[in-house]
Amino acid sequence: MRTTCLWVCALAAVALGAVCWSAGPAAAIDLTVQKWHGNAICYSGYRASQSPQLNRFPTQAQILEDLRILEKNWKLIRLYGGDQHSADVLEVIQRERIGLTVMLGIWLDGRAGHEAENAAQMATGIRLANTYKDIVLAVSVGNEILVSWSDHKLTEERALEYVQQVRKAVSCPVTVADDVLYWRQPEAKLASAVDFITMHAYPMWGREDIDTAMQSTIKHYESVRQAHPGKAIVLGEAGWASYTEGKQHVARAGDERKQKRYYEELTAWAKASNVTVFWFEAFDEPWKGSGTEGHWGLFSEGRKAKLAMQPLYPDLMPAGPTSPGYDTPPAPVAKEGQ
Repeated sequence: MRTTCLWVCALAAVALGAVCWSAGPAAAIDLTVQKWHGNAICYSGYRASQSPQLNRFPTQAQILEDLRILEKNWKLIRLYGGDQHSADVLEVIQRERIGLTVMLGIWLDGRAGHEAENAAQMATGIRLANTYKDIVLAVSVGNEILVSWSDHKLTEERALEYVQQVRKAVSCPVTVADDVLYWRQPEAKLASAVDFITMHAYPMWGREDIDTAMQSTIKHYESVRQAHPGKAIVLGEAGWASYTEGKQHVARAGDERKQKRYYEELTAWAKASNVTVFWFEAFDEPWKGSGTEGHWGLFSEGRKAKLAMQPLYPDLMPAGPTSPGYDTPPAPVAKEGQ
């Protein structure tokens, strides 16, 4: 691929340090234009004993601590819900003049019995997008709601209805975030309904190890670009866990050294190829469990820098391990109420 040499050459610049971005209006960033708009990352601030499933949200003080960390290296963050957490994040960004803009999410669940929750998510997401127009640069309607393996899948027709409802109610661009397996289909109906495509790509879930991770990521991106020529594409999630369990990965795929390598290669490729990439994710989230899902962060739950971030955050150097070892697996996460 013509950009391969460019992103390899850019690796040295990525490793040397990060740009400190100044605050600017969301209107200055247009994700419908195919370009690298700056470092971007997925943010959910849930710490020990907190969980979106139980409506136990981070405090604004905790959010402020997180955003101060993130604004040193990132320009854009992605949020996932039309909920209290997103409301608090946006309020803190505005009040404290944090130099971050936001792709706001609306969480949707296609299973029976979730209609009221979906309506609440829609109402709150629309309200937040309109209240914080100078911060919210786009709204993502649903997350992994169309791919075949989703446990909260919607029909394309229902997803289209939600997208149309949001587009009528907000002034910023609207997208849907979903897996490459959905977006690589030329017949994907949502492609013509959204302002830009937000795709997810995870080599690790495809049993790839680090040596083939970037080739796999590029292949997935190109498959979506070829399926929908002329449509702007954002990578809404791409990352590498620092610890893994189970047979869905190659043995010991998760590793902080591999995470660092993938972060640097992916960031260099994104800049060279004019692709905005939201790294998944900022911080480990204990509510997701002690296995793979709980270890995607570039920082531990205790807000200490893992290997990839240590050159950029000497003040967040850990006193001990920030990821479990394979010879001493992590202790099970305690159940709520225990």
